[in-house]
Amino acid sequence: MIFSSRTWRAIALVLRIALGAVFAYAAWLKLRVSWVFFAGAIGDYKVLPDWAVAPLARTLPWVELLLGALLIVGLFKRTVSTAISLLLAGFFILLIRAFALHMDISCGCFGPPETTFPGGRCCGTARCWRSRWW
Repeated sequence: MIFSSRTWRAIALVLRIALGAVFAYAAWLKLRVSWVFFAGAIGDYKVLPDWAVAPLARTLPWVELLLGALLIVGLFKRTVSTAISLLLAGFFILLIRAFALHMDISCGCFGPPETTFPGGRCCGTARCWRSRWW
């Protein structure tokens, strides 16, 4: 069965809003607690110098919230999609690195570890991957 262009537009709209909602929700979870928790998660990756961790922990949740809101509203779709793709690619590379180095860290993507994901499930941390695959 071949979908019409109207069907594809509807699917794209639903997926765009869903991805924007995920980014906005992740940002909200980080913003409702102290930035220090997120700074700890960023610092655990041991990629950035210490002086860069705090500014990133303070600004990244706001960037995620802005990108999520713009994606939901549908403004600057290509630019926002590119920015989100770059964020996700960078995060995925960092998770692969953490997994390969057997780092026991929380990803920090949905706030502190105790609020990682609704229902207490993990969201893809290296620890969760190792427990499932090894």
